[in-house]
Amino acid sequence: MSILVLGGAGYIGSHTVDRLIEKGYDVAVVDNLVTGHRAAVNDKARFYEGDVADTNFMDQVFEKEDVEGVIHFAAFSIVPESMKDPLKYFDNNTAGMVKLLEVMHKHDVKKIVFSSTAATYGEPKQIPIKETDPQIPTNPYGESKLAMEKIMHWSDVAYGIKFVALRYFNVAGAKADGSIGEDHHPETHLVPIILQVAAGERDQLQIFGDDYPTKDGTNVRDYVHVVDLADAHILALEYLKKGNDSDAFNLGSSTGFSNKQMLDAAREVTGKPIPAVMADRRAGDPSTLVAASDKARSVLGWDPQFDDVKEIIKTAWTWKQSHPEGYNDRGGKD
Repeated sequence: MSILVLGGAGYIGSHTVDRLIEKGYDVAVVDNLVTGHRAAVNDKARFYEGDVADTNFMDQVFEKEDVEGVIHFAAFSIVPESMKDPLKYFDNNTAGMVKLLEVMHKHDVKKIVFSSTAATYGEPKQIPIKETDPQIPTNPYGESKLAMEKIMHWSDVAYGIKFVALRYFNVAGAKADGSIGEDHHPETHLVPIILQVAAGERDQLQIFGDDYPTKDGTNVRDYVHVVDLADAHILALEYLKKGNDSDAFNLGSSTGFSNKQMLDAAREVTGKPIPAVMADRRAGDPSTLVAASDKARSVLGWDPQFDDVKEIIKTAWTWKQSHPEGYNDRGGKD
């Protein structure tokens, strides 16, 4: 029985594939390599290049593989892009989920762990955010993921496809040995952008907005290490394998760090000055997102190992220094 990881050549997906194989799972990966990297995929996983929304292709994968469960990372995830091109996000993310569930139903696969997001909550009513809080997205990316959660719910009601939606916050870091890490083109995430400035690849960091209602006026986010996140997906899979009901869990450190604090931490870790300038706010950015993740800790038994943001940045810096040009394959077609 294999675990099918969709988007397994991407940043979080590749770390999850790596951890699954370390733990003895039989793993197959589907990725279209639009944003993922073939070099990121552990050699012990079987790799299928294609699109999750291509039902003929997915049919063939499910016929070849005796799939026990699916872990789904295959989605677009850039908030500003979703504001400019919302239909791209609803087509790829939401419609893609419909097609995936159709194939799963056809092949009688009943377990899916889904990479959801804190963006489904929108501007939170309270901090930290709980799983029971209102989900009112402020951007099409979050809306597309919320729709995917709802589609899974009704597929559970109708077909008995059990799911776990993992709503996570800002992901950072890399495998400690620097063998795999974060490599997006273009890069949109704060930590790798800060490290690009530290490495001399960018002149300065732009901080988008310094007039938010936060302690220093910049966005506050909850950072979780990518390996801790990968482990949570495996725990969620085990949770479903034990016959538990569908559920949703927040994944975060439960501690908020502002953009300025992240910059200061990176300066300390790298020993570099890292120049920064202020810029206008970006559309669709909530001021503060911090998770209440006690439910994942108590129900799934999740025990994050990286609770110091400097340690998270240190692993990302190790990856950056050992792979100054990333995977150097430019992610296939991106």
